[in-house]
Amino acid sequence: MSELSVRKTAYSVEEIFHDGGPRPAQSLRRASAMAVVKNPFAGRYVEDIQWFMEDLKPLGLQMAEKLISLLGGADQIEGYGKGAMIGEEGELEHGALWHAPGGYAMRQMLDPSNAIVPSTKKVVGVGGYLDVPITHINASYVRSHFDSMEVGLSDAPRKNEMSLILVMSTGARIHNRAGGLSAADIEGKDGLR
Repeated sequence: MSELSVRKTAYSVEEIFHDGGPRPAQSLRRASAMAVVKNPFAGRYVEDIQWFMEDLKPLGLQMAEKLISLLGGADQIEGYGKGAMIGEEGELEHGALWHAPGGYAMRQMLDPSNAIVPSTKKVVGVGGYLDVPITHINASYVRSHFDSMEVGLSDAPRKNEMSLILVMSTGARIHNRAGGLSAADIEGKDGLR
């Protein structure tokens, strides 16, 4: 039985033209999607929670589709990440239910996307913010794409809610020069290299 109750969604796009150095040929765009949903397990311990992942799958697809649109199409996306903030009456494990619906939604819409979607989660009070990690969609070892995007809203999550987050980016950090595997050298076999 579906128990998904969405109070609000929020989408944000930022465009970075430089980070103190010379202006690059192309700016970096990052976008976030957040859905604030009622936590059906808030305030009590519930053993069987996995069924809620099925309810979240359509939401994950909707959020991923919107992010792709905001960033100009799937061919523009090079990085992704996900996260969850759980209100005070919930537990960290409730945020873990977002791993599959959020991650697989992005991977389904960004084909190919071989790398695991990085993630973070925490229990917060109202107005919490989360630094959502970002890595390359096809190779987690591409150091130039190690990034993050801070996401949050002043009125969420309430104590009986969760804020579920997806982020995408169009490229490497501006002025990246920390070395490591280059995006141009990705083998694309294992999601790492």
